Amino acid sequence: MPSPSFAHLTDRALIRAGGPEAQHFLQNLVTADIDGLEPGGATAAALLTPQGKILFDFLVYKVDGGYLLDAPAVAAPDLLKRLTFYRLRAKVELEMCEDGIGVVAVWGGPMAAASGPLTSVTDPRLDAMGQRLTGAVADLAAILGGEDAGLAAYHAHRIRLGVPEGLCDYDYSDIFPHDADLDQLGGVSFAKGCYVGQEVVSRVHHRGTARKRFVQVEGAAALPAKGTDITAGGKSVGVLGSSAPGGDTFAGLALVRLDKVALAKENGTLLDCGGVEIQVRLPDWAGFSWPETGTAD
Repeated sequence: MPSPSFAHLTDRALIRAGGPEAQHFLQNLVTADIDGLEPGGATAAALLTPQGKILFDFLVYKVDGGYLLDAPAVAAPDLLKRLTFYRLRAKVELEMCEDGIGVVAVWGGPMAAASGPLTSVTDPRLDAMGQRLTGAVADLAAILGGEDAGLAAYHAHRIRLGVPEGLCDYDYSDIFPHDADLDQLGGVSFAKGCYVGQEVVSRVHHRGTARKRFVQVEGAAALPAKGTDITAGGKSVGVLGSSAPGGDTFAGLALVRLDKVALAKENGTLLDCGGVEIQVRLPDWAGFSWPETGTAD
């Protein structure tokens, strides 16, 4: 049985939310169903603008005394400020976790020992992503042993599985949860009550009007920088997110117009990204499909 790989996710930070009204506070604010979390459970989630666009994305872990929010480190202070803004008089305590407390991802092997960390959970977005541990980074390294594979190895693993992340693949306030496949990865509840931006997200879901999605791309040469246009016949059909080398090919994630790419594929039109010919496919876990082709506006 292969030994697992692990990486200290130095690009992530943790916010602690506690107090008697923490559950109610989060449930009425974020896209995921917080009430459905059991102790030791986790979910993907986002905080939206009133117009329904992703303002922050993060993972939520239910721990003793409240919740941990696992967010991009560069955005965590702003997320904390925004949560504090919404708190008003709610009995909720919000704070950044102390230095030395971090997130470690484990993948490609048997589950790591659960003793010691603040949390030890399967990544809630996709089982194949592996495990996420939070706690004192020095203690986690001792539990896991071996050599840290590094942040680039983790992101290559994530990209190969087709899982987009905010700031790595898209900018905040630019796209909707459906665009980021958050509805596919367990980060949006359509059964709970209202939350910020809920009306827009619900309308897109029930009308089936999500026209753009993150999909997987692959090329024989290194892919260009995030934000590079993907074109078909000289016309833009999407934009590249993050990418990584792997074996004989290079993998990436891209936000594309599904109808335009489907039409290009049907017509045999080559797809290009910064001079690199690419192939485009849906992630294995996708619950959506290529639309019927026709004239794309």
